[in-house]
Amino acid sequence: MSARTHPRPHPATTGGVDIRLPWWALALPVLAFVSLLVLLLNPSDAQAATGQPAVAQFLERAQHLLTR
Repeated sequence: MSARTHPRPHPATTGGVDIRLPWWALALPVLAFVSLLVLLLNPSDAQAATGQPAVAQFLERAQHLLTR
C-alpha cells in the first residue's frame, strides 16, 4: 500500500533567485586567480621557468602600458 503525499502549501520557487554564497566561495577562486597571475607576471620566481614565455612578455608589456 502506498502512502499519500501531501501537496506543498507554497510553491518550491518564489520566482526570484535567492542564493547566498559564503564569503570564501568567492574569495578562494579570486585568490587562486591572483596567485597564478602573479606567477605569470614574474616567471623568474617559479623554479621551472626557463627563458621568458610569450604570455609573460605580453602581460609585462600590458602592465607597462597601463602604468604610463
